Amino acid sequence: MPDFRPDDRLPGFGVYVHWPFCAAKCPYCDFNSHVRHQPVDQERFARAFATELATMRERTGPRTVTSIFLGGGTPSLMEPGTVGTILEAVAANWTVPDGIEVTLEANPSSVEAGRFRGYRSAGVNRVSLGVQALNDADLKFLGRLHNVEEALRAIELARDTFPRLSFDLIYARPGQTPEAWRAELEAAIGHAADHLSLYQLTIEEGTPFHALHAARKFTVPDGDHAADLYALTQEVTAQRGLPAYEISNHARPGAESRHNLTYWRYGEYVGVGPGAHGRFVGGGTRNVTIAERMPERWLSLVEAKGHGVVDGETLTRSEEADEFLLMGLRLAEGIDLARYEQLSGRPLASERIAVLQDEDLVAPVGNSRLRATPAGMIVLDAVVADLAR
Repeated sequence: MPDFRPDDRLPGFGVYVHWPFCAAKCPYCDFNSHVRHQPVDQERFARAFATELATMRERTGPRTVTSIFLGGGTPSLMEPGTVGTILEAVAANWTVPDGIEVTLEANPSSVEAGRFRGYRSAGVNRVSLGVQALNDADLKFLGRLHNVEEALRAIELARDTFPRLSFDLIYARPGQTPEAWRAELEAAIGHAADHLSLYQLTIEEGTPFHALHAARKFTVPDGDHAADLYALTQEVTAQRGLPAYEISNHARPGAESRHNLTYWRYGEYVGVGPGAHGRFVGGGTRNVTIAERMPERWLSLVEAKGHGVVDGETLTRSEEADEFLLMGLRLAEGIDLARYEQLSGRPLASERIAVLQDEDLVAPVGNSRLRATPAGMIVLDAVVADLAR
């Protein structure tokens, strides 16, 4: 069977595996990640992942997997044998064609050459590095455990080990000027291989940064400054051959993340592990699964009843259509209007499209698709809310 390519426009069926453990909790992070000061029983967790995957297979039925993503947390704290066990369990439950994208997230501080070679042997063919900054002072501010030298060494090692590489950077940091961000972005592109994820720093409730920001211990760029940095990001990446294919993601043509495209194209995916979410069709409806967030409680649940799912719902047609809009308009390719009508049971209102088009917030793509313009991307939530009314 030929390798799946991200430009085939198929929504896909992905498998997401959440490894919840980190060496330290970053002050900006609101992901489900946990620090443990005693060694994690990886064999026990690997067995639990295999058990939950088998339970999900009972719910989805036979499928062909188009991508696998090992996220976290810090999956590069897993032993290669743990990764191998998980990937074998995925293949035991669904059809996994040769050459599909298998991504593992890694932090530069936990990168080792032997471990990278072990991941590659286990079947990982794409790594996503959490670099976040190419500036030592800002790395310290962001609570990262690596410095720039270690980040560049990890990038080089990843490029030598895996066919595909992505790394993340956070911008709109305190005091960051357009000139400084341009220089950092240019340097990153020089190292990037084929994909960059570039996120604006956001202050999330419940994080240490939220309390520090509220206490005025630091400030972030205001809306206009952040918008300028966003526009600069689009300009520089496009000029250097990594245009945005999604609001925050940039790739050389053909190197887009297949797994993330599954989310944005409103495909289906199974989520396993503490706090993981899944969305897949069964019995003619789209089902949402949400797992227990605390790792030890999730582990006990899986061992007791075969899965750690503690919440979920069945989406209505209207809810599916709204999610399709919200996800799909993040993409440069936009949405398929016929698929929206299929999901919702009605077409998008032509008069609302016309108004947004007059305001240069959306644009047609041929006769069958609709995309957000660069101006529309900046106010995308408002665009989606207007279209969904």
